[in-house]
Amino acid sequence: MAPIPGSGLAKGLAVTLRTMTRKSVTEQYPDALPHLPPRTRGVIGLFEENCTVCMLCARECPDWCIYIDSHKETVPPAAPGGRERSRNVLDRFAIDFSLCMYCGICIEVCPFDALFWSPEFEYAETDIRELTHERDKLREWMWTVPAPPALDAGAEEPKEIAAARKAAEKLAAAQPEPPADRAEPGEGQS
Repeated sequence: MAPIPGSGLAKGLAVTLRTMTRKSVTEQYPDALPHLPPRTRGVIGLFEENCTVCMLCARECPDWCIYIDSHKETVPPAAPGGRERSRNVLDRFAIDFSLCMYCGICIEVCPFDALFWSPEFEYAETDIRELTHERDKLREWMWTVPAPPALDAGAEEPKEIAAARKAAEKLAAAQPEPPADRAEPGEGQS
């Protein structure tokens, strides 16, 4: 069956009329903060202790708005007779939020969970150069990151926790139990 000519126009006008008759709601933003969903994407926070300077976030960023500088340090051997190791030490971690398009690729590719979304959105500046947040500012945003949502009741236990639980049960089973039938001093004496 062929569509009736002009039916699309009539549907569009009906939507417009319905919208025009509704009362508009004005948010009183500076006085009343909006109620945002718990996992809202606002600004990116850095958990510096987890960053290994692998540079994945900077390489995968389509806007090239992440700046990372580091240097190598030698670490003494863990055991006597071992060899020294080298590791990267983070010198600078900055994100230019005037370039960032909030795609979240940097957070997704981070293998060590060093980057997180924070629901904070009030970080406007009068000077565009102040939108480049260095690692101390990114660390401040980290403390506003909400805890992850709880697992569903029927969800499978995380593999790491399951492995740790099995190891603890094996260790408990391998431990000899103290004899329970030992008499207390002063009992059974007549």
